[in-house]
Amino acid sequence: MEVRDIEIFLTVAEELHFGRAAVRLHLTQARISQVIGRQERKLGGLLFDRSNRRQIRLTPLGRQLRTDLLPVYANLRHSLERARMTARGKTARLRVGMMPFNVIELHHFWKTFQARHPQWELQVRRAPYVDPFARLREGDMDVFITWLPVDEPDLTVGPVLFHDRRVLAVSAVHELADRPVVPVEALADFGHAMAPDMPDSWEDGYLSFYTPRGKVLERVEQVTNADELIHLVITGEIVHPFPSHVTRYWSTLSHVRFVPLPDMGTLPFALVWRRDAENDLVRALAQTVRDLGTVRF
Repeated sequence: MEVRDIEIFLTVAEELHFGRAAVRLHLTQARISQVIGRQERKLGGLLFDRSNRRQIRLTPLGRQLRTDLLPVYANLRHSLERARMTARGKTARLRVGMMPFNVIELHHFWKTFQARHPQWELQVRRAPYVDPFARLREGDMDVFITWLPVDEPDLTVGPVLFHDRRVLAVSAVHELADRPVVPVEALADFGHAMAPDMPDSWEDGYLSFYTPRGKVLERVEQVTNADELIHLVITGEIVHPFPSHVTRYWSTLSHVRFVPLPDMGTLPFALVWRRDAENDLVRALAQTVRDLGTVRF
């Protein structure tokens, strides 16, 4: 299997969607399907279950191949990146995965870190929706920025970068669209969507399983990316509480309304990293955040 074919397979395995993988890799969907089909013929079995049109799934063979290839591909990429960094005069790279958008108020953290440590390279990327803690544990990122609480014994929770107010995204024709605010209890009357396989305490920190009065907040869909999530809001199939900073990125969506959720309070986002992978770069970023202080939107 060639390096490009490995990249294609792993991207499809992450996105679980041929179209999204094609966009990420700047290839046609037909090319993606062709490569995966060729891999399956060579291996003698299916890598993906395509029975669900909305979302494909890894087969047992696909899961085994993904597990085996991830460290191989990571090591190869690491070797190539180290060579590129050396050519640019950099000695190391800190990879930061973000669950929130990279809003302008956070840029002073990155600029200060880079000014203090010009010998290191800082890479800031969006973290995947599906099982981001696994990506952190597998070494795909060094630091994960996410909402709290994070209660994982192998992970360290660092300083909080910011607190953000909550807003409810609804379809423009939804019955809640013209409300000045929405109480939390009202959320029990509508369906919601979340990513699969989230740790319960982490998911509950974002969207509780019950309202304060004990009503169930039902998850009627599982989503793997932000585009899928906002699409379900637009169609009116779900409502979804977001941190308010998303309104800057989706302000042009005429079919969506964002209504304040004052009862939910603010959502804190903090640095998280693997306890056994803490190093000078991670500690330096944490210190930068502590020195600059928490942002409140």
